Amino acid sequence: MYPKVTTGTTDPRPVPASPSFPEVERRVLDYWETDGTFQASVQARPAGRDGANEFVFYDGPPFANGLPHYGHLLTGYVKDVVPRYQTMRGKRVERRFGWDTHGLPAELEAMSQLRIKTKEEILELGIEAFNEKCRESVMKYADQWRDYVTRQARWVDFDNDYRTMNPQFMESVLWAFKSLYDKGLIYDGFRVLPYCWNDQTPLSNHELRMDEEIYQTRRDPAVTLGLRLNTGELAMVWTTTPWTLPANLAIMVGEDIDYVVVESDLPTGTTEKYLLAEARLAHYARDLLGDPKADLDAAVVARYKGADLVGRTYTPPFGYYLGHPNAFRVVAAEFVTTTDGSGLVHTAGAFGEDDKVVTDRENIVAVMPVGDANAPIIEHLKAATRGLPDHGSVTEDTVLVRRENYDHAYPHCWRCREPLIYKGVSSWFVAVTEFKARMGELNQDITWVPGHIKDGQFGKWVENARDWSITRNRFWGSPVPVWRSDDPAYPRIDVYGSFEELERDFGRLPRNKAGEPDLHRPYVDELT
Repeated sequence: MYPKVTTGTTDPRPVPASPSFPEVERRVLDYWETDGTFQASVQARPAGRDGANEFVFYDGPPFANGLPHYGHLLTGYVKDVVPRYQTMRGKRVERRFGWDTHGLPAELEAMSQLRIKTKEEILELGIEAFNEKCRESVMKYADQWRDYVTRQARWVDFDNDYRTMNPQFMESVLWAFKSLYDKGLIYDGFRVLPYCWNDQTPLSNHELRMDEEIYQTRRDPAVTLGLRLNTGELAMVWTTTPWTLPANLAIMVGEDIDYVVVESDLPTGTTEKYLLAEARLAHYARDLLGDPKADLDAAVVARYKGADLVGRTYTPPFGYYLGHPNAFRVVAAEFVTTTDGSGLVHTAGAFGEDDKVVTDRENIVAVMPVGDANAPIIEHLKAATRGLPDHGSVTEDTVLVRRENYDHAYPHCWRCREPLIYKGVSSWFVAVTEFKARMGELNQDITWVPGHIKDGQFGKWVENARDWSITRNRFWGSPVPVWRSDDPAYPRIDVYGSFEELERDFGRLPRNKAGEPDLHRPYVDELT
């Protein structure tokens, strides 16, 4: 739309040969604002009975404590085109803008301003003071956002925006949580999740797809250990996460993989029998036979299928959990391959998604030798590698066959850019797998443009959807509305979905210093 002249003529304004596009932009935006064009496009269309003529659009909210960038422009045009199309069809489309004011980005900004780096420093400062700093910083760039979005020629309602930190919005989060809980679609579980040791919080699997920089090539240590089986051989176990060895609980093999036993005196100076996948023998020929061109068949003294090894026991590399029920056995796993490593895989149920599936199946309770900040990891890793040669005896029942560097694509935290680990954590989950099949059915009813998205990118995502971790071990956000009795003699769980329910049971609402209802910590912590 280009503004018409107001001199009484109906002729459009002549277009200069070399128009100033910034000036054209300014004139059009000024005209829309003074004319109230967007507001008129909404008000001229009735909502209809029970909202039958409404097309409801909530703008996926950005973080207002960061400046907009080109990526927001790319998604912004879609957010504008769809509501405009529905408006042209006669729908009432109000288009409320929103602001994501909760979460770690807000906390990181507050921590930067306060010049603190750890959760311990936050607790020392006090949750109330820290959250107030978060509240102050979250709308830092709101004016710049408004200008940026407006200059995209987008029509949105900034004056009736929503903010995730507002009491009404937070109450809606409680309502959604309780609604899912009442339907049996939320549960408290212990699962292995991507975990940021720097921010001391788990991430959802969705957050591993936030941008292209999540996966970066890293060079990490990898080791191959010989662990003593009850039958005398040293099972050559490979791992790219040697820091998890203190939590070792089992050795995984492939049932249909061919394994061999080779005699060697190289790693320790005394003759030992080493067990590994036959397909990986050439890879370890120098370590075991001293010559990568050695006669491999002549060195083999026994052969087994992986299924024949299942059930054997062994001595773990560390003695922290000796006697742990059902642990330190050879178990089968379908995902064990011979493309790298030794064909035998160390498993620590608390530090790998596949590992946890296997240890759960084998009734082995995962162990957690590290805390939230994972400080003991460094101690264990140093203890495991300090002063060791590239190979040789570690203990009577553990031999370091090889220590090497391993280049691989590894996930990093999208917020702080530190490498993630996979770690077992307690979290509340939405049971997505309970309705995954229904999502697949509904996806078939959607007209996708381009069409290959239906059974391609989105369809594959639905097929592989997993239960969604929705809680974070942090400070600035909506609370989990669950109150659990800490008295084992009187077990009880209460879940609340509104201010009314809270006031009914506790006799009051959580309120901040201004006397306003406030579900943030520490005010909500006072309801006990």
